[in-house]
Amino acid sequence: MRTFRLVPLFAILLVPTHLPAQTMIRPHPDNPSYWQYKGDLLLLLGGSAEDNLFQIRDLESHLDTLVAAGGNYVRCTLSSRDEGDVWPFARDQETGLYDLNKPEGPFWDKFEHFIKLTRERDIIVQIEVFDRFDYSREPWQLNPFNPRNNINYTIEESGLQTNYALHPGRKEQPFFRTPPALEDNALLRQYQHKFVERLLQVTLGQPHVLYCISNETNESPEWPIYWTDLIRKRAEEAGEQVQITEMWDAWTLTHDEHRNTWEHPERYTFVDVSQVNHQVGLAHWENLIAFRKLIDDTGIPRPLNSVKIYGANSGSYGTTRDAQERFWRNILAGLATSRFHRPATGLGLSDIAQANLIAMRMFTDKLDIFTAQPDNLLLAGNSR
Repeated sequence: MRTFRLVPLFAILLVPTHLPAQTMIRPHPDNPSYWQYKGDLLLLLGGSAEDNLFQIRDLESHLDTLVAAGGNYVRCTLSSRDEGDVWPFARDQETGLYDLNKPEGPFWDKFEHFIKLTRERDIIVQIEVFDRFDYSREPWQLNPFNPRNNINYTIEESGLQTNYALHPGRKEQPFFRTPPALEDNALLRQYQHKFVERLLQVTLGQPHVLYCISNETNESPEWPIYWTDLIRKRAEEAGEQVQITEMWDAWTLTHDEHRNTWEHPERYTFVDVSQVNHQVGLAHWENLIAFRKLIDDTGIPRPLNSVKIYGANSGSYGTTRDAQERFWRNILAGLATSRFHRPATGLGLSDIAQANLIAMRMFTDKLDIFTAQPDNLLLAGNSR
């Protein structure tokens, strides 16, 4: 069996931008429930055809369509599981095996181009660093971290199996337990580091980037803590401030999972509430209102982001009508963002989605949404 040692984190050569703090995306100092960018208080609205938008072919025209409809917000999972996607490591063409020491290639070229295009258009990007659906079932068979797909470790050395057949919510994948506070898998963790450090080479110093560690995770809170602290440390070394959160899987915002974020503003500077968009009607509204009050009562208001709104007649998480209602309730309840999820379980950037983006901008041009307060008692016939 091969022996190994934990390789120190490789140095990142970063040139700090020294942009004024108000130029960077950050909670507005006078109204921290909303975002500020380039000195302006703004509402983030969006919709897009894919989660990993940087991998699509018609990226530039798609972004232009978003902007034309009034959109300024996209989600970006660092995912490669869709047909035609590329993975983030160099691959030997003869053996087909990846080298996890080499986070390079078309994946990063596309991602850098995406960051450039979104910055040029003043589109805020919310990145999800790890998407659990890339690490189980069919996508795991293609994933470079699978021991059968790389030259760097065996099953025995890595503690990873070549097959994880269950839904990732069942937590059979030890990939998400590498931090020292969990299973302390130093061998695997060093390659995770290389992936994250390569990401930061592209994004640190970019003023329009938000970070979310995972996609709808139900893993131990020690998982996002480890990566949040690493990203923040790297940013501080580069003279930058970054905005970070975690997205928990629980559909009810009062679930204990969400406490791991909202109870720790010293670590997480905003809260993603996307999973509440499985709720329908009054239950959805009341969950948003109760959670916003809970956050405000802490005395440390923060932006509440909704980076994915479920619902489409073609999907299984609500109807097209549900998606539109959720989009509007999010903003009326005081959320800082609202974005339609990709098809087939969301409206993406369809004609209906674009119409709602345009209508929302028309509405907020007439109403100061940043100071308005929701009050159902003003509705005729409503008792709560």
